[in-house]
Amino acid sequence: MSAVSDRLPAFPWDKLTPYKATAAAHPGGIVDLSVGTPVDPVPELIQKALIAAADSPGYPTVWGTPELRDAITGWVERRLGARGVTHRHVLPIVGSKELVAWLPTQLGLGPGDRVAYPRLAYPTYEVGARLARAEYEVYDTETFAATAAGTELDPEGLKLLWLNSPSNPTGKVLSKEELTRIVAWARSHGVLLFSDECYLELGWEADPVSVLHPDVNGGSYEGIVAVHSLSKRSNLAGYRAAFLAGDPEVLAPLLEIRKHGGMMTSAPTQAAVVAALGDDEHVRVQRERYAARRDALRTALVNHGFRIEHSEASLYLWATRGESCWDTVAHLAELGILVAPGDFYGVAGEKHVRVAFTATDERVREAVKRLG
Repeated sequence: MSAVSDRLPAFPWDKLTPYKATAAAHPGGIVDLSVGTPVDPVPELIQKALIAAADSPGYPTVWGTPELRDAITGWVERRLGARGVTHRHVLPIVGSKELVAWLPTQLGLGPGDRVAYPRLAYPTYEVGARLARAEYEVYDTETFAATAAGTELDPEGLKLLWLNSPSNPTGKVLSKEELTRIVAWARSHGVLLFSDECYLELGWEADPVSVLHPDVNGGSYEGIVAVHSLSKRSNLAGYRAAFLAGDPEVLAPLLEIRKHGGMMTSAPTQAAVVAALGDDEHVRVQRERYAARRDALRTALVNHGFRIEHSEASLYLWATRGESCWDTVAHLAELGILVAPGDFYGVAGEKHVRVAFTATDERVREAVKRLG
């Protein structure tokens, strides 16, 4: 029997190792813009909530405390415009990457079943299909959203359709009309739709909309689930805090499976999430930090000869000089700047790089200086 690891592709970030070494050798040190990991402090009110819940000797529940479910349902209605959301419509998860990787397996997919995701996408969508031994394919989001005909996708055997808006890596945002067409197509063919919306609160030149909005789903959550994370909006990547919201007929069996698997968020983290979802001010402050870094890096990259495409939202700039992404990576590494090659996210990204603006203000200023 083959090892599970045999089903997986090579870990893409390992290919960056020599370029990271080059960037680190720069006299001023490395400016790492390759990974979108938060660098700013966890807001104090969230830290206090975590500390207050630190004496938690018993096992937490997979479904979370009633207070946590209240916080999630309240946020989903307040922030996403959803209506009629109950505890049955939500499910805490241990970070969104875990969910993406194991969802096809937890849904019972396997050989002969198909999973589809955008042609430029987070690599873990493919990993999840591989782990389940399901087939996988990519689709062009723009074409699909524009036509609603799903001309690229044969619904036969298609069991899971991933959406990602705002997109990682491109920052592209699907409009309310585009989302509505895709939701209608999925429902008409009985295809389960999961929408990865982890960057929804980080719109810059667009106002991202959730599939949970009634204008998109017609007031019904049938066949749709949204994925949300606190890693970016609240600097909680280290807490592994995320949740699902949507069709209770999909979430109920997932809850049972996750109970058996012991996939539970720690009790202190649950308390921290309650505090985080109940406060919008820290999100506003963090957005201002990111907006300033984004503007500085965007201007510097354009002046350096780059073209920025999409990037209406998220924590990245999707940049190109019209050359191989690895040539661009090498060029920037010589300046002590590390970025992610676009082909990590699909062959369609072979002439782009993803530039994160999650570095500190000091490192961003250094990058701007070097690009100048």
